[in-house]
Amino acid sequence: MMSVICQTLDFGRHVLDYVACDCSSNTPLDRYTIRSHVKPCTKSRKRRHQTRTLVCSRRNVGQCRVFSTTKSETALNGITGGPQPFLELRKESKSPISSTNLFEVVADDLQKLNQNLLSMVGKENPALVSAAQRIFGAGGKRMRPALVFLVSRATAGLVGLEDLTVEHRRLAEIIEMIHTASLIHDDVLDDSDMRRGKETLHQLYGTRVAVLAGDFMFAQSSWCLANLENLEVIKLISQVIKDFASGEIKQASSLFDCEVELEEYLIKSYYKTASLIAASTKGAAIFSGVDRDTTKKMYEYGRNLGLSFQIVDDILDFTQSTKQLGKPAGSDLAKGNLTAPVIFALERDPKLKDIIGSEFSEPGSLDEAIGIVKSSGGIERAQELAKQKADLAIQNLQCLPPSAFRSALEDMVTFNLERID
Repeated sequence: MMSVICQTLDFGRHVLDYVACDCSSNTPLDRYTIRSHVKPCTKSRKRRHQTRTLVCSRRNVGQCRVFSTTKSETALNGITGGPQPFLELRKESKSPISSTNLFEVVADDLQKLNQNLLSMVGKENPALVSAAQRIFGAGGKRMRPALVFLVSRATAGLVGLEDLTVEHRRLAEIIEMIHTASLIHDDVLDDSDMRRGKETLHQLYGTRVAVLAGDFMFAQSSWCLANLENLEVIKLISQVIKDFASGEIKQASSLFDCEVELEEYLIKSYYKTASLIAASTKGAAIFSGVDRDTTKKMYEYGRNLGLSFQIVDDILDFTQSTKQLGKPAGSDLAKGNLTAPVIFALERDPKLKDIIGSEFSEPGSLDEAIGIVKSSGGIERAQELAKQKADLAIQNLQCLPPSAFRSALEDMVTFNLERID
């Protein structure tokens, strides 16, 4: 066992100011999170106390669980003077986070969502029903609706909600339909043959059916959105659909443009990816009825997570195989879509500009360009950018009370970064 000195710990009414654990890490306190898991216990004198587990999650080290060995009054009384009380500390080995474990706390919510998605499509058009069954049955992590459920439950306690509202659940369904519609249209615009290792909709049913299926899902989600009768959320989600179009136009107008700047890339990434995630988390907070400041923090969490997620995706386009990606590796660069790793690499190696400017007309030039991106530090600098956005996302969650749902939101940030470890 190892020991840990704890000062001014939060056992309900007090604030956790400082925890000094005997880890080997020198990471400052503000660079890791303290998770709190409260379990009531009853003593023989029928007084109700709380035992609390503190989890110190530092970067690149295992988690340290700290278990209180005394009741809260004893731990708090006289803590500023005399010998400091010690708590037992047990180290745990760090293991990668899986998407299954990540969303376990909202598994029932996601199961209900999967049952409702097909019913939202309707049965009027057999071809559309068949397409929808293939789309929604193709798998995927359901990350966006899971975020809706996690933020909904994490914020519900702030206002005394005991369960999710109908509006929370319908928002999650709307978000997933909008996301799916955007993927269908993306595949058509990019002429992609594969999605998650399977043939894309337009390859199976033709471009006409695919475009109409995407259009129908956008229309159906908009109709469901209007029925929520919340003007703030309607405006929020409507802006997302507008952002999708803006992102596609921005991307199409900058293909093979080696003068593109990082800020332009981030704006495009917000339009195409982060906007929907930010709307998911903010919309969930709105339906929970929390204050404006918390709602804004949830929006910022979604925005920073979304940007980090897109940057990681763009890194994986260079570091993973075709089999792992479910699409050809390096496909974004081949089409002239210059992402963060390329933008950083262009700053270091002028030869890359000439190769991209030729639109890879020479045999082997694409492989050469990929090699330059890897050797010039473009991937490492993009990783740092993804981590910066991830750190901001974690900071945005500090307004939430400790809970399994907040922990899952934090783990979502870690899970994203672990994809490039």
